[in-house]
Amino acid sequence: MALPTNLTTGTWTLDPSHSEIGFSVRHAGISKVRGQFKEADATLDLANYVIDSKVNATIKTASFDSGDANRDGHVRGEDFFDVEKFPEISFVSTAIVAKGDAYELLGDLTIKGVTHPVALDTELNGVAVDPFGNTRAGLTAETTISRKDFGLTWNAVLDAGGVLVSDKVAINLELAFIAPAA
Repeated sequence: MALPTNLTTGTWTLDPSHSEIGFSVRHAGISKVRGQFKEADATLDLANYVIDSKVNATIKTASFDSGDANRDGHVRGEDFFDVEKFPEISFVSTAIVAKGDAYELLGDLTIKGVTHPVALDTELNGVAVDPFGNTRAGLTAETTISRKDFGLTWNAVLDAGGVLVSDKVAINLELAFIAPAA
């Protein structure tokens, strides 16, 4: 599939101030807790055909923010991300598969030094030129992973049964990329 109109080949860079790298996890079996990473770098190397394009991303684990300082400290600590030992999460694409108007972005996700393949359902939200003359592309991507697969195994058993933190983590990305300068 050729590049959609308004997209140009080259290396597009993530605009972190207009992007959100978030996730949610079920807490105590009754509610969802959401968090996001505030610092990330990513490139989208667009080729003439979308399926030949590549994505590389790095997320700073210490930038985790859930809006609760106590929880954030725990999640940044050794029980979860262990940010001192593992300061980054990375994603490197391995393939892009066209799925009608959407795409499946396949790649290797590394968390805490453990790498597993993941598939992200991805949609192009559009392309626009901002008031400063920058061409921007918006993407939405999502997947669900098992946190245990990546060594994130801390948990607590609840008196009523079940566990405090679910294994399944929904990853939700709202990304803005800026085109390379002409």
